Amino acid sequence: MNTTERASFEAINGMDDDEDNETNPTTSPTIGDIIAERMDRRDLMRGLLASTVLAAALPAGFMAAGFMAAEPAQAQTAKRTKSAFNFKEVTAGVDGNHHIAEGYDADILIRWGDPIMPDALPFDPMAQTGARQAKQFSYNNDFVGYFSLKGSNRGLLAVNHEYTSTELLFPGLKSVSDARSADPAKITRQMAEVEMMAHGGSVVEIERGKEGKWAVVERSRYARRITAETPMEITGPAAGHDRMKTKADPTGRRVLGMINNCAGGTTPWGTWVTCEENINNYFLGPVPAGHREEANWKRIGIPGRRYAWGHYVDRFKVEKEPNEPNRFGWIVEIDPYDPTSMPKKRTALGRFKHEGAAGIVNPKGGQYVLYSGDDQINDYVYRFVTRGKVVPGKRADNMNLLDEGVLSVAKFGADGTMEWLPLVFGQGPLTPANGFASQADVLIETRRAADLLGATKLDRPEDVEANPKTGKVYIILTKNANRKPNEVDGVNPRADNKHGHIVELTPPDGDQSATRMKWEILVKCGDPSVAAVGASFNPLTSKDGWFSNPDNCAFDAMGRMWISTDGNADDFNGRSDGIWALDTEGAARGTSKHFYRAPAGAEVCGPCMTPDMQTFFVAVQHPAEDGKEWKAWGKDSTFDDPSTRWPDFKPGMPPRPAIVAITRKGGGKIAV
Repeated sequence: MNTTERASFEAINGMDDDEDNETNPTTSPTIGDIIAERMDRRDLMRGLLASTVLAAALPAGFMAAGFMAAEPAQAQTAKRTKSAFNFKEVTAGVDGNHHIAEGYDADILIRWGDPIMPDALPFDPMAQTGARQAKQFSYNNDFVGYFSLKGSNRGLLAVNHEYTSTELLFPGLKSVSDARSADPAKITRQMAEVEMMAHGGSVVEIERGKEGKWAVVERSRYARRITAETPMEITGPAAGHDRMKTKADPTGRRVLGMINNCAGGTTPWGTWVTCEENINNYFLGPVPAGHREEANWKRIGIPGRRYAWGHYVDRFKVEKEPNEPNRFGWIVEIDPYDPTSMPKKRTALGRFKHEGAAGIVNPKGGQYVLYSGDDQINDYVYRFVTRGKVVPGKRADNMNLLDEGVLSVAKFGADGTMEWLPLVFGQGPLTPANGFASQADVLIETRRAADLLGATKLDRPEDVEANPKTGKVYIILTKNANRKPNEVDGVNPRADNKHGHIVELTPPDGDQSATRMKWEILVKCGDPSVAAVGASFNPLTSKDGWFSNPDNCAFDAMGRMWISTDGNADDFNGRSDGIWALDTEGAARGTSKHFYRAPAGAEVCGPCMTPDMQTFFVAVQHPAEDGKEWKAWGKDSTFDDPSTRWPDFKPGMPPRPAIVAITRKGGGKIAV
């Protein structure tokens, strides 16, 4: 999420700034320290950074002509080098609309306020209520998962609704600061009820028509809304623990709702796993001094005080219900095929600010291996390996696999290897002497447990996904502008890292459960024509092809990597967020191509293709919300004065987050 609000808004500690504010007090090495040590003596020898080093030694602007332009030598290289992606790039830029590569259509499939349930009322943003919103497609769509009903022609979309941009949700709020102040004088009970119903997720049935265009199937028996009030089961080692019990739930096994669901994943047995991320923003203080949970709250940033819910619902006020925050921050597993099923919070997967939950069946042992980043600067990457094996063709046998296994955290070495450190009660420092009396305690305070193990701090880890074709694992690191020059040395990593980078892990012999793996940097993001940025895209990358602030990634059926970005315009670079194709193999490795461009202020999430690769679904989140696009235009974007009214462009209509279906004109596979 973007972090462009300044001055008074920063004092509010709103959610968009949250990932870029550190809550990790440890002094363990950062990924920057390790990269600097390793790359200083390895990659310069290989010449990987030669272009960056050369650029630093030459006058400003010199490399703009040499590094990016098609000089004769590069043209000859291009003839010998072929990208895995075949399309004509969209031009980078920023305006109020969206844009797609030549030869493709980008159609709005479903928007905030469109009906989900059969009895949903028409969308009226001037008279929205919680009851209306609970039956409509909700706000700020993030993760998108496709579940087949009839191959690639009919299926279910499972969609996360991460959070609400209050200033764009309701008329009459004068500023972003007013909207995110959690002030009951500005945010009424009715507004809070709408927000609670706008969180969670949606399941919609969709079908591809004869002309190749997609539409939502009305009155589908699969249609479902999940909100901040949906009953859920707590499972795994923390279920029933005293720290999970509340006045409303003395069993510690039932909770209402999921909140701030960011990215996620789909399992081989056909379930949707969805991740609770910035849960701290929903809780109000004050924090009772000396309380058992005080250090726990501080480590995860509670109270966040962005939303006013706690003024109207006691469980979101920590002094009234101190254990309620422990019931959020988990990965939730949902059966999209059964709208009557109860979602399950799988506590074995740990509690932190989960960005994603992508997994892969381990070819060496048959276990399911799930990766997840903790989306905050100087926090960690985790892996979960199930105790049981995936049983092909027997769905029921797999439905509780995520309740038992080993959660580990990553520690990177300067020698190009990394190690997965198990978070197991009784091992190493995870003992009663350090405040852990059980595995439940380790999981409730996953961050503190990882601190004690000496895990490697990363530059805001977001999505982590394994390539199903190669088995390599990719860690998306969005940025860390807080790193100081005296915290790094050598050519990498970068102090004041506004642009992020992508790390590639290689498991030995493809074993996803291996304790140790090799690591490399795939790309360092940013504008390669600016020497001070230190970007490292393949020189074949065009002026439109580079990107900053990678957020999510996805692999298509060919094993090709697609990147979505969040905050690409934060450095006044003249381009909005979007989708980029990124080569990971061969001579074109590190070459990026621009495929889809979002409207001003929007973040792009949830890239997802149908199995036949003929449709690409993307989530366009918070159009007009934030970003220096509209700051540069002198706007403080609100419902009444947004920077764009995408996708409706009607007076009085607010900008509406939406799912976009991208198809090739005349049909065919994407980018082939």
